[in-house]
Amino acid sequence: MSAPASTRHDDFDFLTGAWAVTNRRLKQRHVGADDWDEFPGSMTCRPLLGGVANVDEIVFPTKGFSGATVRTFDRASAQWSLYWINSATGGLFPPVHGRFEDGRGEFLGDDEDDGRPVKVRFVWSDVTPVSARWEQAFSIDGGRTWEVNWVMEFSRTGFQ
Repeated sequence: MSAPASTRHDDFDFLTGAWAVTNRRLKQRHVGADDWDEFPGSMTCRPLLGGVANVDEIVFPTKGFSGATVRTFDRASAQWSLYWINSATGGLFPPVHGRFEDGRGEFLGDDEDDGRPVKVRFVWSDVTPVSARWEQAFSIDGGRTWEVNWVMEFSRTGFQ
């Protein structure tokens, strides 16, 4: 018997370990462009607090920066909050919140992109023991339309 949704916090267990990451990031956002920058990354992730949180660090060797994500599971709302930090600024970006349903995780929040307010959507999909997909999209019209601007394809390189 599975645990009730309000106490389930194993959604991101698949991410524990080491990963090679193929990145595709849109070169220009909000202009209808379809020109992508492709670059490698490597990431490690580990659980914290008995699985109710986790942290990952990703390094982009050809870009000269790295980042980290802290994920926390709120048992009362049965939702995850995801916080991104990058080495370029050291600042904590506003969180996105959401959950997994039927193998797909969707997380929404508000942020700014070059001074412009945007809705942010992260989607985790195609999760297997050895691969996963993450994408980021922004909306400048309150969530009516979305532009995917960053895609990461994960391939497992090791377990922790």
